Amino acid sequence: MKKQYKIAVIAGDGIGPEVLNEGIKVLETIAELDCSFEFQFTHFPWGCEYYLKNGKMIDDDGLEQLKAFDAIYLGAVGFPGVPDHISLWDLLLKIRKGFDQYVNLRPITLLDGAPCPLKDVKRDQIDMLVIRENSEGEYAGAGDWLFKGQPNEVVLQNGVFSRVGTERIIRYAFEEARKQGKTLTSISKGNALNYSMVFWDQVFDEVAKEYPDVKTYSYLVDAAAMFFIKQPERFEIVVTSNLFGDILTDLGAAIAGGMGLAAGANINPEREFPSMFEPIHGSAPDIAGKGIANPLASIWSASQMLDFFGYEQWGKGVLKAIEQVMVDGKMLTPDMGGNASTYEIGDAVVEKMKELK
Repeated sequence: MKKQYKIAVIAGDGIGPEVLNEGIKVLETIAELDCSFEFQFTHFPWGCEYYLKNGKMIDDDGLEQLKAFDAIYLGAVGFPGVPDHISLWDLLLKIRKGFDQYVNLRPITLLDGAPCPLKDVKRDQIDMLVIRENSEGEYAGAGDWLFKGQPNEVVLQNGVFSRVGTERIIRYAFEEARKQGKTLTSISKGNALNYSMVFWDQVFDEVAKEYPDVKTYSYLVDAAAMFFIKQPERFEIVVTSNLFGDILTDLGAAIAGGMGLAAGANINPEREFPSMFEPIHGSAPDIAGKGIANPLASIWSASQMLDFFGYEQWGKGVLKAIEQVMVDGKMLTPDMGGNASTYEIGDAVVEKMKELK
């Protein structure tokens, strides 16, 4: 009897529906090739268009509806007319926090055929996994806005770093480094943020004592940003805070093929709630509906979903298929110098998957 996985699809805004369709196409093809499992997709209309019609980004009982699923596949969120803080906090962060998806996994890997703006950099020099704390830190939403509109107006934006939240993400990173036999680098800013980041560094040192087999490094975030560009080979497994991880992984995407190849996973490791998989390039409303959006990031995030379900070989196969499409160079979207459509790229990956099988 086939194993069935129930996937909630939130295509969202802009190019979200277009790129997600191609990821679904790839997942359905893999299920047909494997024959031991299948996917059941349920689509939800939530996003900015839904907000403009209903005054909310998601149904009032949206999280309760999503609890029934094994995973969430998200397209993109954001559209003109809806402030970014509303689209972010009322959908994406609501799901991340409500489902305790405290691990954000961002692979920064230079695949064969992917463009790289760095000079004389080899493929094996850019191969890292950034593990970003995804539930608190600088994005905890703690603070206040005092005396609005007055000359003495003051805003307070507080970072929240609990021992539980900080230790669990650092421990997750150590476990991943041990499993992969790789180094672990912590990125913080303890010289300037004399409470939160000093605490982060302290917890990292404490947990490190339990993993004497894992070689560790620590960098200040400004130095790390420089080394991402000058010596990316320094980094294998990286662990960092919510804000620093957000910024550094976009920098990582820029050196590893661009935002069209940037995938992300929001993981609840205990599997008490569904985890969420998404391309992180944004909704790109300027090209929505033109059929030219690059779907490779959404397909890569689908491979992360396969990894999460325990089908790592299929996950690697998807990445191999993406590489072969890029190396062939016949089917590339305009952002990668080609003239292929979103749909044609999805078909090309499907054909490569069938060949690999």
